[in-house]
Amino acid sequence: MHERITQHFSDSIDAKIRSADALPPLIADAAEMMVQTLLNEGKIMACGNGGAAGDAQHFVSELLNRFDRERPALPALSLCADSLTMSSIANDSSFNEVFSKQIRALGQEGDILLAISAHGNCANMVQAIQAAHDRNIQVIALTGKDGGDMARLLHPEEVEIRVPDISPHRIQEVHTLVIHCLCDLIDEFLFSAE
Repeated sequence: MHERITQHFSDSIDAKIRSADALPPLIADAAEMMVQTLLNEGKIMACGNGGAAGDAQHFVSELLNRFDRERPALPALSLCADSLTMSSIANDSSFNEVFSKQIRALGQEGDILLAISAHGNCANMVQAIQAAHDRNIQVIALTGKDGGDMARLLHPEEVEIRVPDISPHRIQEVHTLVIHCLCDLIDEFLFSAE
């Protein structure tokens, strides 16, 4: 049992070391995009399925409340937090539209969509990105493996933070670290003088 547990720790550390080599410039670019959106009075919307939905809600809670310091709340919205809206859309239309309908209703030009998926192939995430593009909303994608369909939809000026791993568990662990990096950089850019 101890060997199995130790192997999980080792695999997680290896995934993070590979990510530390590959991801910092992408994380910095994404943080700059988010900061510019917030400075221009836009908001950040986030979505994902399953564990990625938890990551989206985690990120939004850190912006709305606080990350590592007391500061004003920042405008952010989790598109996966409202179970009534999601189940209504899934029932009346299609689960593929649970995010895209919300983006079309609530998103404004100048906002950002943070789309989170370990494999990048979920139809509702693809439709979310398409809806964001229809509304002139830039996308930051947090992915893994080969980036999937989500990666192929991104515009050149958008950012994909692709974890260099194939295990959904390791990818999600790195996604949590990336989210913490983004929150820290946003706070540093906006509030370091305080």
